[in-house]
Amino acid sequence: MDKDNFDNLQGIKKALKSAQKQFLPPPNLKPSEWAERNVRIPIGNAVPGLIRFDNAPYQREPLDMTDNPNCNRVTLMFAAQVGKTLLGLCAQAYRIGQNPTSQIMCQPSQGDLQTWLETKFNPMVEANPELESCIAKPRGREGVNNQRMKSYYGGFMMFSWSGSPKTMRGRSAPFVVCDETDGYDRTGEGHPVSLLQQRSATFGQQRMLLEISTPTFKGSSWIEDAFEAGDKRRFYVLCPHCKTPQTLKWANVMWDKTDTEHDPSTARYMCTDCGSLWDDGERIAAIRNAERHGAGWKAEKPFKGHASYHLNELYSVFRRLEDIVTSFLEKKAANDLQTFVNVSLAETWEEDGEQIDEHGLYERREPMDAIPDDVATLFAGVDVQDNRLELSIVGMGRGEELYIYKHLTLYGDPSTPQLWTALDSHLFAQYQTESGRKIAIRAAAVDSGGHFTNSVYAYCKKNAGRKVFAIKGAGGEGKPISSRPSKNNVAKCPLFSIGVDTAKDLIFARLRITDMGPGYVHFAEGLDEEYFRQLTAEKVVTRYQKGFKRRVYEKIRPRNEALDCLVYAYAAYAIIGINVNALADRLEHADDENVDTAPQPKPKQRPFVPPTGKNFINSWR
Repeated sequence: MDKDNFDNLQGIKKALKSAQKQFLPPPNLKPSEWAERNVRIPIGNAVPGLIRFDNAPYQREPLDMTDNPNCNRVTLMFAAQVGKTLLGLCAQAYRIGQNPTSQIMCQPSQGDLQTWLETKFNPMVEANPELESCIAKPRGREGVNNQRMKSYYGGFMMFSWSGSPKTMRGRSAPFVVCDETDGYDRTGEGHPVSLLQQRSATFGQQRMLLEISTPTFKGSSWIEDAFEAGDKRRFYVLCPHCKTPQTLKWANVMWDKTDTEHDPSTARYMCTDCGSLWDDGERIAAIRNAERHGAGWKAEKPFKGHASYHLNELYSVFRRLEDIVTSFLEKKAANDLQTFVNVSLAETWEEDGEQIDEHGLYERREPMDAIPDDVATLFAGVDVQDNRLELSIVGMGRGEELYIYKHLTLYGDPSTPQLWTALDSHLFAQYQTESGRKIAIRAAAVDSGGHFTNSVYAYCKKNAGRKVFAIKGAGGEGKPISSRPSKNNVAKCPLFSIGVDTAKDLIFARLRITDMGPGYVHFAEGLDEEYFRQLTAEKVVTRYQKGFKRRVYEKIRPRNEALDCLVYAYAAYAIIGINVNALADRLEHADDENVDTAPQPKPKQRPFVPPTGKNFINSWR
């Protein structure tokens, strides 16, 4: 056989062998096994080249759980520097190169998605030729490869971001990855993770949600709630001295320090049992050998299809304890411990908050059988609930000294006339001061923002001449307590927008005043302990919203009607803009004027009947 024929025959054999490989089923590999054979970490990372989970053994189990048929949800509440992004990339690559599956990738914003593509996903694909060969070429004819979607043999990867609900509609895939979930903006349609999870529901046992994030604030962290909902797995290591299994905690990191000096280079980890101090070599060895010695991931709760994992930066084999301690000291000096708690410890941050002591206010109660003579006028705030009205009657004297005279609960159905008639008997009654001066409620504000809105509109429109105002709260810093009214509602009722956070700032500041005089708040002896619990049911905390630090009010108890009613009463005062000092002067010096009157009802008025159905507009126009 001449040389040319021999070469042709060899070429044919190679072609046949290559063709045979295409028809062979892929080997049955777990995601971690496949990744160690196929995924190359791009140059520029700490350890480029084929991935080796021996450097981070805690990544192996969570990655394999993403392909476990008995598991449909994996939650990673991970710190920085422990490879959470790489773990997600390996799970996605496995569903491209080994087990082709359609998938959805979600990021907090379009900019975050672009950054992830350019710095994480695309470099990984370019570093892995076999993976790159599976994905359609950009601007090619055999598939799609753009900023919204990438197709490959057997599936596609679609992209979405939390600020755009339209990127989540009309899409479904069995595998969903949600990265940095605590940065997601909740939309009017719900939380983005829930929306995307629902998109995979029809795939049955094939469905899988992988959610990854460092946590943010206690009580509002999606990833912490998800972790608590799962089986709560933590990674255990063995003490190199006493062999006691334990998790690595920040409280056990020790270093030499005085009141003025710290030496991070002396940082060691202290065993929770024997008290021995580990250096970095012993800590890293304990992490790498944990599973080999029977430790590793241990769940606190029974597994019911949802595996949840927590891991802090102390488990990183690429970070020295000295570096972590230095980071802590820098964040503490910059008054930014929240970043260390969230990013390094993977724990939620809980603000102490500005809170008022309910017991101190309760002890300030004083007899108030009649309206004190120092009260120049009265205001009322009304909160509407499903089965009742809450009413506070508040007196105001010189220097805006406040007197909480009464807080009443009027039970009934707000859609019936009887309850509103009962409110009339309090709002339009004549009250009397200690010296016998008659006084009436000058203005009242009724909340229309939550319950029985149409009934509130109709009632306030009917009693507009008596200065009964419909209001709606508007949260946020810097908003005026009262704005110009709008009639953009079905009843064409004047509706006042109230800056509730501004009003609460003012009220909380007044509640802290301890000396009687301007701004001081008096409380009637008849107010019970529940009133003060409701009055102090919120605290102000600092939150990051869309990248900015903001002060917000958060409820620490379920009921806060007393606080709301006081806010509304003060809003009524702000709406009419009366000069209370001038009124007090006039009342003090006028011999023949001893009545502070509010507009009185016209004779023979028909009773108020809350509107229903189609008759609402015509009945109360």
